[in-house]
Amino acid sequence: MGTLAFKPVRKAQYLVVELAPPGRPKVNAGVLLYDAEADAVHVKLRQDWEKVADPDDAEVLEHLENELRARSRELGGGRLLASLEDTLSHMVRVSDRESIAVSDFSRALERLYLRYVEGGEPSQVHVLRFQTHLPLYSLRAAAGGFGADMEVESEDWIRAPEDLSPAPGMFVARVVGRSMEPLIPDGSLCVFRHGVAGTRQGRLLLIQNRAASESGGEFTVKRYTSRKAGTAEGWRHERIRLEPLNPEFEAWELEPSELEDGPYRVCGEFLRVLPYEDQ
Repeated sequence: MGTLAFKPVRKAQYLVVELAPPGRPKVNAGVLLYDAEADAVHVKLRQDWEKVADPDDAEVLEHLENELRARSRELGGGRLLASLEDTLSHMVRVSDRESIAVSDFSRALERLYLRYVEGGEPSQVHVLRFQTHLPLYSLRAAAGGFGADMEVESEDWIRAPEDLSPAPGMFVARVVGRSMEPLIPDGSLCVFRHGVAGTRQGRLLLIQNRAASESGGEFTVKRYTSRKAGTAEGWRHERIRLEPLNPEFEAWELEPSELEDGPYRVCGEFLRVLPYEDQ
């Protein structure tokens, strides 16, 4: 089996810091990025306070970033965020938490700040399909769009990370659920490749259960393992086992015919989680 070098990611949460000074319009003033594993908050606030607040308020606000960093070290990130959510309500506020998958917290923080405070995107490049960008599909489209007589439109085109070489057959889809954590955080955008070259043994596969509903079925990502037996005609699968990575969830087994000729279908192979900073 070929070994895939998975880029490690972990779940994070971010909050947008909002400034609502009296007599002035509300503006986004910065971003807080929470690393639960380290119990730390990464902080990036704007420095041009004099443009968005009165002089007396700006003088106070210019110390806010250092104060938040110090409080994160003192209290821990989780307690700091809970305190801010409970107490901030007047001029300085925080948004609701949003979850993302992060590999590089410094880059993710810069990306969040660029998007929510500066209102821009890191790269306004022309979309070159399967060269600079990969299609983002709903899972139903990803499963149904690669047949010989079917075509689907992508929901969007996602910028491919610099260390990935895009190719036709690759696509992006969102994985919801905790069964493949910690490798695939709940809600992550993931890169898949349609079809599986070589053995499936030990690989992480996107599998569709076409019988689960009348509207396209259900989907799961699981590690594929199988048990084989020798026959006069050669080797054949005796049982197929689909395994979660999270020990809180149970594996299940299929008859080979259920996957090959039955309701289950392999739609692609998992390649990597697409961290927020690479999107």
